[in-house]
Amino acid sequence: MIHKGYIDISAGQIHYARRDGEGVAIVCFHQTASSGASYHRIMRTAGLANPIYALDTPGFGGSFEPEGMPAFEQYAAWLFEALAALGIDEFYALGHHTGAGLCVEMAARHAASVKGMILIGAYPLTAEEREEFRRHFSAPIAPTEDGEYLMTTWRYLAGLGAKADLEVHHRELLHHVRAYSGRHRTYSAVWDYDFMTPYKNATCPILLMAAKDDVLFPYLERAQTLQPGAQTAQVTGANFEPDLDADTIVAALSDFVPR
Repeated sequence: MIHKGYIDISAGQIHYARRDGEGVAIVCFHQTASSGASYHRIMRTAGLANPIYALDTPGFGGSFEPEGMPAFEQYAAWLFEALAALGIDEFYALGHHTGAGLCVEMAARHAASVKGMILIGAYPLTAEEREEFRRHFSAPIAPTEDGEYLMTTWRYLAGLGAKADLEVHHRELLHHVRAYSGRHRTYSAVWDYDFMTPYKNATCPILLMAAKDDVLFPYLERAQTLQPGAQTAQVTGANFEPDLDADTIVAALSDFVPR
């Protein structure tokens, strides 16, 4: 059973989902502009005994709406504050795209708490590459009188692979529309953030995954080179691996996370 709730932090409320279990918790961080709901299939899949938490990043899902343009480090700090409030003092960090960056930042700031990282779509990009991604993945969307922004978002998600599952495609549309301002705000922070430096300096165990049709797959080899001790697992599902290949991810987690 998946339980849902809110936890108070200094800036507002963080919405989360929880599946009970035994052992060290696995804490999940989602991509932009989804929500923790993208991990529900993993949470429902048998094979993991550990408790699993999926948090909504501020500006997404049920979490509070930030003001201004917070730095990427601030998003990680807010979520780590939520984990402390939930009584989670050590965990395995599972991050997808933007969530992978949140894992890396937490591991850099709180090495004693992060026992390992599972990164789906790591993005060790150069400054020039980050600017190129900014051109393609930072354009804001906003409501329009004729509703065309809904079809624009629907087509955008289809191009990223959500069309493989109508339920996922529909849910992602709703979450992206809800987060139309958070999407631009968070992507701006993502492309400002130097993922590569804290990633290559990380000392915890690392498991890397990325589907071949994921936009970040071209950087999987670089992620392996920067962390030669990292494990890897093959996965499918375009840019929606936690939904579209939950079974494979759970199997890889079962081998990576101690019981």
